[in-house]
Amino acid sequence: MSNIAARPKAVESAKTNSDLVKRLIRNRYMYMMVVPGLVYFLIFKYLPMYGLIISFQDYMPYKGITGSDWVGLKHFEKLFTDSEFWNIFRNTLVLFLYNIVFYFPVPIILAVMLNEVASEFFKRLVQTIVYVPHFLSWVIIVSISYVMLTMDGGIINELLVYFGLSKVNFLLDSAWFHPMYIAQVVWREAGWGTIVYLAAIASIDPQLYEAARMDGAGRFRQIWHITLPSIRSVIVVLLILRIGNVLDLSFEHVYLLLNSMNRPIAEILDTYVYTVGLKQGQFSFSTAVGFFKSFVGLFLVIMSNKLAKKFGEEGIY
Repeated sequence: MSNIAARPKAVESAKTNSDLVKRLIRNRYMYMMVVPGLVYFLIFKYLPMYGLIISFQDYMPYKGITGSDWVGLKHFEKLFTDSEFWNIFRNTLVLFLYNIVFYFPVPIILAVMLNEVASEFFKRLVQTIVYVPHFLSWVIIVSISYVMLTMDGGIINELLVYFGLSKVNFLLDSAWFHPMYIAQVVWREAGWGTIVYLAAIASIDPQLYEAARMDGAGRFRQIWHITLPSIRSVIVVLLILRIGNVLDLSFEHVYLLLNSMNRPIAEILDTYVYTVGLKQGQFSFSTAVGFFKSFVGLFLVIMSNKLAKKFGEEGIY
């Protein structure tokens, strides 16, 4: 009797496996497109996790990971009792908050504005113009800013002098670091950030807008009551992903802006890891800092995802 009862299950399992193989064969080209991404994450994201072991060791390159002495939480204790670390941690959080408050809404606003443009030619032209800075490296972006803001012939300071104002040392005055940083982020990334939002807006049913116009809704009310609610789930997902990178800002960008005058407010965890890890050779301590960054990011992603689901959003998982 048990063999007879097991037969339908075996047949069902074989059928399920056969259907899975057929789907894999039918969609083989689509799965092949996924392979490079999987290989990238495997090599550069998952395999390096093995190196996190050295945050619990006094790692010596000539001894290797297996030969280095274990020290437990020594480096984490040093991390949390170091006043310099907490100042750098605060700097990182401040830059992240600037990103959320001043940069994150810009692609949404820009995407909504582009969606309202009637001329298809003008819309494509503006999209191309705002996309271009994304393909420039931070070295080029910061170099252009340097040429424009320098006191020795910079166009901004020359305009200030022309209008009877005194020159401003944008590059060395620490008070200008945050505005300069955010302006460069918006300039480079705002256009590229509109791609996902424009795709989400394009999927909205046009009949909703037609019904709103019949009810007498103007363009602004259509945006407020149709466009923004329709892309809310996309906004929430991207916000959660952005929160996950709370301590993972662009190393190259900030490092290029660093100087002796703005270092007290410009040094962030990424540049700190570079300084203590590569310049000073404290590999275990810098790995502990990276471990702490990853843990905080993971914790915030989980909590923000739970919070999003609590308010009725789908979240990222």
